[in-house]
Amino acid sequence: MRTTICVFVATVFALVGAENAFADAEAGQGYFTGMISYIDDDAERNVYDGVYGGQFGLGYALNEDWNVEGLVLFAAPDGDPTGQQHLGVGVDMQRVFSRSERFSPYLHAGIGYFRNDPGLMASQKTGTMYSLGAGFLLDISTSNVALRGEWRHRIDTALEDNSLTDNLFSLGLQIPFGAGRPKWVDSDGDGVADGVDRCPNTPAGATVDSYGCEVDSDGDGVVDSKDKCPGTPAGVKVDSEGCPLDSDGDGVSDDKDQCPGTPAGATVDENGCELDSDGDGVVDRLDECPGTPEGVQVGPRGCEIKGVTTLRGVNFESNSDVLRPGASDTLNLVVGALEKNPTIKIEIGGHTDGDGAAEYNQGLSERRAKTIRDYLVNAGIAADRMTVRGYGESEPIADNSTAAGKAENRRVVLTITER
Repeated sequence: MRTTICVFVATVFALVGAENAFADAEAGQGYFTGMISYIDDDAERNVYDGVYGGQFGLGYALNEDWNVEGLVLFAAPDGDPTGQQHLGVGVDMQRVFSRSERFSPYLHAGIGYFRNDPGLMASQKTGTMYSLGAGFLLDISTSNVALRGEWRHRIDTALEDNSLTDNLFSLGLQIPFGAGRPKWVDSDGDGVADGVDRCPNTPAGATVDSYGCEVDSDGDGVVDSKDKCPGTPAGVKVDSEGCPLDSDGDGVSDDKDQCPGTPAGATVDENGCELDSDGDGVVDRLDECPGTPEGVQVGPRGCEIKGVTTLRGVNFESNSDVLRPGASDTLNLVVGALEKNPTIKIEIGGHTDGDGAAEYNQGLSERRAKTIRDYLVNAGIAADRMTVRGYGESEPIADNSTAAGKAENRRVVLTITER
């Protein structure tokens, strides 16, 4: 028996040096174990207790929780001159706890065949072997070896008239072999294994899809955990918080804004358009004549277009039909009024003061009226909406004997000929 134990110990330490050994059996790995046993025999065996047995096992880690192990138990009790020997062959199921930790306890239960060879005194007896117990595995170094300790309570029925019970206390080594199955690791705790997780480090509590990426239920490009405006319609552009963009800041999102580019501070309706309270086509912000009656034709400032209008601020160089600086401000308002009211037709009438010959003043007034028409045509107003007439000095509205009166008489008048 001592020779057998020595062979066992030598075998174990030879395996310790194997380069393909691993520290502990992982799920999917096989393992080999060898242990020396102290046996507390049933009193009816009439043998001494002691270290005279051993156990060999070949097992497989089914998963993180269970091992299955085939084993051979052998013993040659001390103090028996007849040469009595015991042999058990069986299979165990092991419930493993904390497999991935350095210290891993387990429970075991098994069944098998048991043979009692009484030696010279009697014939061999065989029967069924039942066992249960507990054990542990302890990683003892970086050399891919685990220390294994175990208690086994064994019952055998080799004797026909009685069942005997023994307690075995074993200590030895366990060495895994082969490649284990990859561990299921989920570093960010989102329920998707790292091997298939396309979005690692997902925040705790976030809802993810089968690839471990946060869900974007409305498909706006902002994940649900950060989306402050869930349910955004498809195709709507959103900001970083998942809310529809409001580019002009008027309180109406771009997807509903029928008047984009509203100036800051403008009051708008539900469509994002500036209010026009009197309905004259000029928004309140620009309307200098609020409350215009319905149907009245107005200019770009929201004021009614009169039948006859003198163009204040439209002046010419002395004795010339060339416009002086500043005239364009007034003329651009005329352009806006005519664009806004395309049915209006006008007469452009030129007037002069009384200085100079009447015939000359007549020609000068006509040329000045044509200058105004040309400006309006160049601004996009159709020429057939305008007629030109020079009145010369024939229709003064002030005293030509004074400088102020002469300035009043030098004028251009627009008269509506058709609305």
